[in-house]
Amino acid sequence: MTVAGWATIFVFFLVVVAMTRPIGGYLARVTAGELIVPAKLVGGVERGLYRLAGIDPAEEQSWSGYAMAVLTFKLFCFLAVYLILRLQGVLPLNPLGRGAVAPDLAYDTAVSFLTNTNWQSYAGETTMSHLSQMLALTVQNFLSAAAGIAVAVAVIRGFARRSAATIGNFWVDLVRLTLYVLLPACIVLALLFVWQGVPQTLAGSVDVTTLEGAHQTIAVGPVAGQEAIKMLGTNGGGFFNANSAHPFENPTALSNFLQMLCIFALGAGLTNLFGRMVGDEAQGWAVFSAMAALFLIGVAALYWSEAHANPAFAALGVNPGLGNMEGKEVRFGVAASSLFATVTTDASCGAVNAMHESFLPLGGMVPMVNMMLGEIIFGGVGSGLYGFVLFAVIAVFMAGLMVGRTPEYLGKKIEAREIKMTMLAVLCLPLMMLGLTALAVVVAPGKAALSTGGPHGFSEALYAYVSAAANNGSAFAGLTANPFWNVTLGIGMMVGRFFVIVPALAIAGAMAAKRTLAPSPGTFPTQGALFIGLVCGVILIVGGLTFLPALALGPIVEHLTMLRGVLS
Repeated sequence: MTVAGWATIFVFFLVVVAMTRPIGGYLARVTAGELIVPAKLVGGVERGLYRLAGIDPAEEQSWSGYAMAVLTFKLFCFLAVYLILRLQGVLPLNPLGRGAVAPDLAYDTAVSFLTNTNWQSYAGETTMSHLSQMLALTVQNFLSAAAGIAVAVAVIRGFARRSAATIGNFWVDLVRLTLYVLLPACIVLALLFVWQGVPQTLAGSVDVTTLEGAHQTIAVGPVAGQEAIKMLGTNGGGFFNANSAHPFENPTALSNFLQMLCIFALGAGLTNLFGRMVGDEAQGWAVFSAMAALFLIGVAALYWSEAHANPAFAALGVNPGLGNMEGKEVRFGVAASSLFATVTTDASCGAVNAMHESFLPLGGMVPMVNMMLGEIIFGGVGSGLYGFVLFAVIAVFMAGLMVGRTPEYLGKKIEAREIKMTMLAVLCLPLMMLGLTALAVVVAPGKAALSTGGPHGFSEALYAYVSAAANNGSAFAGLTANPFWNVTLGIGMMVGRFFVIVPALAIAGAMAAKRTLAPSPGTFPTQGALFIGLVCGVILIVGGLTFLPALALGPIVEHLTMLRGVLS
């Protein structure tokens, strides 16, 4: 560990804190329908889309209507992406002549991108045409991100409104968030990435002569545009197989820093939007503080682990002073790689600038634990906030049990129906993560995809299903997906997305219908350190009790085995 490494982490966190309130204020104006600069420029496009689709922007939806709109929209997105991938070979903008994507891979990819997971069982530069990259994948990066933010906004409305029957209009939220937040921001970001050296072209490849005089063909394409929404929308799907470790996706230390800021930007801003919409910004800062505490614990643990050299390499005489550099880019080093791995798995992004499978056992466990918690640490766009609210409901429920009072959150009573919906959303994740892992490590098609056996092979399988159900998309690179994995990962991604969204919207509908109660002497305050500590404890206890046995079979056993080898 170095002073420069800690300084990188500290500066990054300070910038995140500084940009949280401005982004939250802008999101508040967009979701409220206030006139903003982008609206003056493209407001006619918004109105034209409503007329074309037959949408009345003044007509709001109940929670069930909002949920049905989300599910219907996602079904359409799945069919559109699946058909584009299956017909890729006969569609235009295919300069390298890529053929049709196999049925199981097309299914897995379509589910992956519509759920904001972006799990990739393929190498982008050798599988996808430019049309597939732009029309299927990049478009879904925008739409899945906008849909996630829309659901978060609807959940906030549920807590902010009093005796209301509606929580907004999904189609209006989707259009406004795409036109006024994601598109303008990504245009600017794409230009910044081009400035840093990320290609943006419709050419298929370039031919170069290397320093040794050899001939080399290098794949290029419309990378910068996809890179911008990949990060800002916490999607994570890379144009190239190496993702953000590839110099054409992430060329410099500055581009690396910008990409990490993009991953946290909207998730952090949504905490401030939460406070603004419920009428008390302190509530938003309490949510931010709890997320920040968990983030700082994770990045400190991961950096500490990776700052130590791999004992196996040290025994061969490799200089241990640089830490564990296996699987990391020299242009980033240990600190920036550790920070990136923490950020991308705190949020449901999944982009990687280092190979997580090459981390030391405890270093690889931190990203896994981040995802097991439901990616509520700033989280994916939208999903982090409504996932955190579910844990906040559990926290105030436990506080109510301890003092013998009906639990309240933001002046709304938390009753049996809300607790049932919360537990459905929280428990569906370990069911998918652990259940599918157990299946994969006992059936032949599941074991055939693993690069090794023992604890590390178990970690590969566990990481994959944790990543899928948490809608992250990163992976231990040793796993080679086959049809069994493509189908089961797709199931995990759908359950992890929609079995959380629908209960969260149901809770929002129930909260919107309730009256707000005035605080009393027995009301549990949810702005201060006590609430922050309680909700962090609930998150860690629920995650620990649920996943500790699985972690003990994988990274913990790996770590103990490594220590035994060092001691012997």
